[in-house]
Order: sequence, then structure tokens, then C-alpha cells
Amino acid sequence: MQNIVILISGGGSNMAAIARTAQQQDWAGRHGIRVVAVISNQADAKGLGLARAQGIATEVLDHKGFASREAFDAELARVIDHHEPSLVVLAGFMRILTPGFVAHYAGRLVNIHPSLLPAFTGLHTHQRAIDAGCKFAGCTVHLVTAELDVGPILDQAVVPVLAGDTADSLAARVLTQEHLIYPRAVLAQLLRIA
Repeated sequence: MQNIVILISGGGSNMAAIARTAQQQDWAGRHGIRVVAVISNQADAKGLGLARAQGIATEVLDHKGFASREAFDAELARVIDHHEPSLVVLAGFMRILTPGFVAHYAGRLVNIHPSLLPAFTGLHTHQRAIDAGCKFAGCTVHLVTAELDVGPILDQAVVPVLAGDTADSLAARVLTQEHLIYPRAVLAQLLRIA
């Protein structure tokens, strides 16, 4: 069995999309793949309730209780490793991870970013795409490396930037695509490393 652990900080819509797709497509029966845990650094993350409703184990590890990023990441890795993950999925986990943490999960740590990488790494991607006059925006699933948003690309989806778009309207259309490509990329990566 290949286990997926998903890390969230907020609403968990991408986590829910992955869990729902795994259930609908019977990843457990067909591929021996299951989402076993959702971990958040925020006790009030809405996504924790969504995970519990789908019967997925949840845990909270508050980063504010640790003296350093390194101490938090070391404990986070211990909590994750308890679930014996084949893949660790960042789904709106709003923490910059230490190089040691990233190295521990090398090749097994994926993220989704709301731009067509390598364009617009970091924050405020939708507004930056609009400001730059881009005709297209989108999202990218990539392997996580120590350098922010530059790991090998696993999947992408393109969304047109429409006249009159705001950052919010563009973000909403991009999110729809995130919910389609993230489950697909997660499954493909697990089948590759099986």
C-alpha cells in the first residue's frame, strides 16, 4: 500500500479534491494508494473538518509552539513518518520548509503553485500575471526542492486571462483547474515511484 499524507493550513479544497478523486477512482483497490492523514499547522483550518468527514485521520501541529523552523520541521517529519508516506502533498500549506525537511522527502514531496512556473514564483501570482499583461495564467504541480517553486514540473494547466479579470476572478478559474490536475499528478507520481 502506498500512503499519501497531505499538509494544509486552510480551507483544504485541493486536499478534498485529491481525497474525493482517490475515492471515486478507487485508488486503494486499483493501485494500492490511499490518503491516510491530513496534518495542519492551524487548529482552525477548515480542511480538517473536510478530511474527518471523509474518514481521514487528522493531526494539528502548531508551528508557534516551536523555537525555530528547524525544530518545527523535525517534529513535523516525525509526525508524517508515523504514517509511512510514499508521498507528502502540500495543499495550501503556508510554511516555507527547511532544506533538511525537503531533503528528507526528496522525490516524495509535491506542491501545487497558482502560476505557470517558472513564471511568477512566490505570492500574488494572479495580480502579477494581470499586471504583466499575460494572455494566459494557470497552475503547476511540481516536486519540491530547497529553492522555492523551482522543482521539476509534473503537470500544468493553462487558463486564459480575460478582459476585466481581477486577481480574485482569475484565481477562481485557476482553482478549478488545480482541482483537476493535482489528483492526476499525485496519482501519476505514485505510479512512477511504485
